[in-house]
Amino acid sequence: MFYEPKKKNHGLAKNPFNSLIVPRPIGWISSVDAAGIHNLAPYSFFNAVSYQPPTVMFSAGAGANDDRLKDSARNIEQTGDFVCNLATWETRDAMNQSSVTAGPEVDEIALSGLTAIPSQLVKAPRIAEAPVHLECRYIKSVEVPGWTEADNYRVIFGEVVGIHIDDSILTDEGLVDIRKMGIISRLGYNDYARVDADSVFSMERP
Repeated sequence: MFYEPKKKNHGLAKNPFNSLIVPRPIGWISSVDAAGIHNLAPYSFFNAVSYQPPTVMFSAGAGANDDRLKDSARNIEQTGDFVCNLATWETRDAMNQSSVTAGPEVDEIALSGLTAIPSQLVKAPRIAEAPVHLECRYIKSVEVPGWTEADNYRVIFGEVVGIHIDDSILTDEGLVDIRKMGIISRLGYNDYARVDADSVFSMERP
């Protein structure tokens, strides 16, 4: 089949685009606003973009507030930092709960039954239940114009300035054991995937 996204002429039950670019890692972004209220939200348009300095990005759609910003984007641009917590099989329900649409006065960390703990270098809190935390300093935002105002996306870039790794997922050889992490990723529709011993394989680069 062939279709043109802008014409929406795929003829399928749902737009297939999100089911094609898969799996997508989940950036479980924690931030804090100027008043000290915590925010937590999962973003599946997320990834690492450079190695030195280590840099990550996530893309946030338009928010429901007057400024049309998601709380995460607003907080980060105002305070200058955020934390990316890695979502796992064990935290999947809390991750899903944190995606709830709520006002900026709502603390999604508490709402999801999670534990906020201080970071070392940034103001945003970390999620104690996550095995990895990337403390990030805000670099810049890039607006991606949409077909309508509701489609506008804001790509947030942050430099990773501090990394916390739970010792339980490190091997005796000093490697991260991906199999022990139980990381989950976003697929299309309401589907997710889990990285485990059965899904990991290795290949030597030529």
